[in-house]
Amino acid sequence: MSSKITSEFIRSIPKTDIHLHLDGSLRIPTLIELAKKDGVKLPSDTEAGLRELVFKPSYASLPDYLKGFAYTCAVLQNPENLERVACELAEDNIAEGVRYIEVRFAPQLHCRKGFSMEQVLHAVNQGLNRAKKAHNNTTAVKNGPDVPFEYGIIACAMRSFNKNMSPYFAEILNVMSHAPRKDVFAAASLEMARAAVNLAHHDGLPVVGFDLAGEEAGYPAVAHKAAYQYAHSHFLRKTVHAGEAYGPESIFQAITECHANRIGHGTFLFAHEMVKDPDIEDPKAFVHYLAEYIASQRITLEVCLTSNLQTTPSIKTVADHPLRQMIDHSLSVSICTDNRLVSGTSVSQELALAAIGLNLNRRQFRNLVVAGFKGSFFPATYREKRAYVRRVIDRYEQLEREMLGVTGDSRE
Repeated sequence: MSSKITSEFIRSIPKTDIHLHLDGSLRIPTLIELAKKDGVKLPSDTEAGLRELVFKPSYASLPDYLKGFAYTCAVLQNPENLERVACELAEDNIAEGVRYIEVRFAPQLHCRKGFSMEQVLHAVNQGLNRAKKAHNNTTAVKNGPDVPFEYGIIACAMRSFNKNMSPYFAEILNVMSHAPRKDVFAAASLEMARAAVNLAHHDGLPVVGFDLAGEEAGYPAVAHKAAYQYAHSHFLRKTVHAGEAYGPESIFQAITECHANRIGHGTFLFAHEMVKDPDIEDPKAFVHYLAEYIASQRITLEVCLTSNLQTTPSIKTVADHPLRQMIDHSLSVSICTDNRLVSGTSVSQELALAAIGLNLNRRQFRNLVVAGFKGSFFPATYREKRAYVRRVIDRYEQLEREMLGVTGDSRE
């Protein structure tokens, strides 16, 4: 690690995780316990066995990486389990100094007859709020110096699905059996957007954003334009998984067609060789202008290093990752986990990877940390968000002075 940025410092500072999948971030002992209770068959009933067979340090392919979600989603089909897992996820983040998270998941994967999308979101909120209250009631938060824990919920739509993924998807495929598949997917996304807006504006839940997840290739974000337009027209912030497994055009489409305020991953932003549209005469120029637009509009990129290393064959080390190019282009970049369980990581580990792999100086590292707070879809007013970010920066700078011996402005 950089000689100036220590593991202890990374763990102590207030941090964010704004790209965090609920169903990819369970505790393994909890997964085993819930599976036994609900009759879900796992490949192993021990933590060591599951880490060997499912949740591995490295994966052969993206399908291999995604295999574990079949088991995690299977135990997240009732309000009690969802509330518990959400609470534990918040507790795990709080324990390592994370003070703001945005938990994303697809409610349609968890709802069934008698258990609606709205009820799914309420259950997750109850769990997150329980952990928040416990932390924010401590003396360290009430009297300082600690920072309060806050959170938002991002509702995910799915680029594609099949009837085996959930009772909801089975029903909508049955009802719309004669419609083109893309229209079925779009209809499900629009219903998700409407539910998210209703909960955010009328039920007071901190549903702060709308997302689109799933395979990019063959399932363009523009097919879900109606859902994104609905979210946009009702002042719900938008993020899109884009540029993770497809080229710069996917990111361009997310911004221009879906009004994205942030981009999930954005890994292939600079891959001009992946541009396929024949009307783009100069791919290098296209990528240049796209990156400059993202920089000038402060569209935050949600970068997940370990996840990319595990699923992208061309990225073998952090040095191969475009994070350095993103920093050099003055982009707003937040370091995230993606899936704490599936990737076997934490925010502290991800930030350490960046510090080691790119030999970041203090200013560059500070920018990565603060970008998560500034780029967040904070569930309060703009003034309240500014005050919260100020408190975070004050705490960061205090720890920087105490732990790294920094005096004055850390801009080396």
